[in-house]
Amino acid sequence: MSAIHWLGDDRCHDDELVGGKAASLSRLAASHTVPHGFAVPALSASGPPLPAPLAAAIEVAYRALADRHGEPDPPVAVRSSAVDEDGSDASFAGQHDTYLNIRGTEAVIQAVQRCVLSAASSEALAYRAQRGLALDDVRIAVLVQELVASDVSAVAFSANPLTGGLDEIMINASWGLGESIVGGTVTPDTFVVTKQRTEIVWKAVALKERMTVLAESGTLEVEVPPDLRSRPSLDDARILEVARLVTLLEATSGFPVDIECAIARDTLFLLQCRPITTLR
Repeated sequence: MSAIHWLGDDRCHDDELVGGKAASLSRLAASHTVPHGFAVPALSASGPPLPAPLAAAIEVAYRALADRHGEPDPPVAVRSSAVDEDGSDASFAGQHDTYLNIRGTEAVIQAVQRCVLSAASSEALAYRAQRGLALDDVRIAVLVQELVASDVSAVAFSANPLTGGLDEIMINASWGLGESIVGGTVTPDTFVVTKQRTEIVWKAVALKERMTVLAESGTLEVEVPPDLRSRPSLDDARILEVARLVTLLEATSGFPVDIECAIARDTLFLLQCRPITTLR
């Protein structure tokens, strides 16, 4: 059996093997624009360093991504994918490490190792304890994907998380990479769309002063150019495109979802899809 599983392959659909985040994206990759990538199967967070055969398999997979990308050391995102992550009771949002703009085989392997170890951090274990999840032999997989250098990032909810309304879609969006939104360093634009009529009923365009961008290595938070600070990050057509996507994903999943997506090169990419775990 291969030590690596590519998004879209049947084996990569298995939550127990590659974790909730990777399995969810793998199942959606055939019908949505998901960045190409692979999953490193679940390992014990308290186990030894990556074994040499697995490190070699990661190197081969990264080189395959490089061939596809057309450059020797393509930038990738390295994200945790816990076996019990992105479920209906626990999303683990922000509890495990994520590394962006990682380049080169050795750097990718090191980032994978750090993602695995992050599942045994005091914060991650406290989160698990609060939700009654197992604390012994915590297993975590890792997702390695082509990095989307997003012009605009968005987080969309197929139900209104503030009111609990199941008939409304809420979208938060801002310039640059999504880390500014999920990390709370920027007040994003907020858009509300009715689900049945797919009609925009609310717009709150924020003063967006900070954005996360790619640096030579990793990412950097910078000031938003003055001419963009008060400009809507999404036009009406994009708002409705995101709304239709999250509505379709809710229908496919059978429950309300929140998604992360990015717009780059005039294309909408799906980066994550998980159940909404907090509704009023």
